[in-house]
Order: sequence, then structure tokens, then C-alpha cells
Amino acid sequence: MEKIGFIGMGNMGSAIMKGLLSHGSSPEEILFTDIDGARREKVEGETGVHGVATNRECAQKARYLVLAVKPQYYQAVLEEIRPTVTASQVIISIAPGKTVAYLKGVLGADRRIVRAMPNTPALLGEGMTGVCYDPDLFSQEEKALIHKFFTSFGRMELVEERLMDAVVCASGSSPAYVYMMIEALADGAVKCGLPRDMAYQMVAQTVLGSAKMVLETGLHPGELKDMVCSPGGTTIAAVGALEQCGFRNALMQATDACFARCKSI
Repeated sequence: MEKIGFIGMGNMGSAIMKGLLSHGSSPEEILFTDIDGARREKVEGETGVHGVATNRECAQKARYLVLAVKPQYYQAVLEEIRPTVTASQVIISIAPGKTVAYLKGVLGADRRIVRAMPNTPALLGEGMTGVCYDPDLFSQEEKALIHKFFTSFGRMELVEERLMDAVVCASGSSPAYVYMMIEALADGAVKCGLPRDMAYQMVAQTVLGSAKMVLETGLHPGELKDMVCSPGGTTIAAVGALEQCGFRNALMQATDACFARCKSI
């Protein structure tokens, strides 16, 4: 029996699988399926991972089964694999808004569910994943493998399930906002005369370095911001403009919209 199976090879499933492969997993430890036959062939050619034709076949062969389809397709996929999955398997769900209770309601009350919210930087081994599960339902070996699985493509945090929608807001959806910020900052730099390729490189590296400052110094982001803002200087002038345009409020409003959408899925 194969160890890890993926149902769905969209952006998120692909990012996680490629992250696993680039951080120690072998193609023989993984299998996948996707409704698009051409995509299956493409992923097989790029990764060496075996693709199977149906969701049921993937579920039959996987000890750890990752449900990597969009939320709107969950009901149909769960009903398809329900006769196949057993209580001995570990089901890993990465869809926003789909609760453990919902999954057990479709698959069976004795099914063992890990609910997680990763993000696309998993592709480069820099993912951030919120994970929740009932530890009493899993062996020490299984818990160790779950930890190894999620940390093989980045960092993970164990959270209570009631906080999973907040995890979507904090890390699941937020890479999109960061990319928008990078694009906007680069556009501003181009407006000031920098070549576009150089602007993207400089802005992206600055975001990367700033994030590492938060993670590695342990200082409050506000304190790090203050360290850049000299009295009467260029940075505090720019920060004032951001505040005037509602920069922080815009991000909080985006979080509210994301959270509300999670509740409606």
C-alpha cells in the first residue's frame, strides 16, 4: 500500500506534493489522482509520482489520504470514496470551512480526520500550516508522521478547531495580499525610475527579510517598524501616507471578508 495519496492536483495539492518531494520524500511513497487526465500525465512527467485514474483507487491504496480538492467539490468526492475509506486510514483535509464534524458526517463517525490549512509557499518548503486533530485517536507513530508531513514543507502550528477559520485569514489566503503588496510597491518604484525586474527583486527580498526579522528576533512588529522610522525622515512620511489611505484597516477588512466567506462555504 502506498503511504500518502492526494485526491486533487490543483495549486495547493501540487505545492504540498512538490514540497514533500524536494524535502526528502521519494516518488514511490506518494500517489495522486486528478479529474484531468492531461494534468495527471503532466504531473507524472514532472515528478515521477504515479497517478491513478479514480478517487476510489487513490483512497484504496493510500494509508494517509489528502483531500486536496476545492470546497465545492468535497461532497461529491466524499460520497464517492465513502465505501472505500476505513478507520485505519488517516484522512487529511485541507479545505477551508469544512469541519471535522462535517467530514465524519459523510465518511463515518469512526473515521480519523486531520483538518489543516496550508498555504502555497509549501512549494518552496516555506509553507505555514494550521493543524487540528484529536490526539487520542492517533498512535504516537501516526502523530509523528503527521508532524513530519506538515513540517517537511514549512512550519506548522497545532490549533483548536474553532480557530481554523482564523488560520485561513492569517496564513491560508494572505499570500495573495502579500503578492499584491509586492506588485504595488514595485509599481511605485518603477514610477520613480527603477527598472521593473530590479524593483521586483528589491521589494520581494525586502519582504522576505522583514518577515525573517519578525520570526527570528521575537520583537513586536510595531517595534521593528519604529526602528526604521527616523524622526522627520522618509519612512515616517510614507507610514503617515499609508495610515491616511487606510492601509491597516484595509487588511483588517480583508480578514473580515475572508473569515465571513469561510463561514459560508
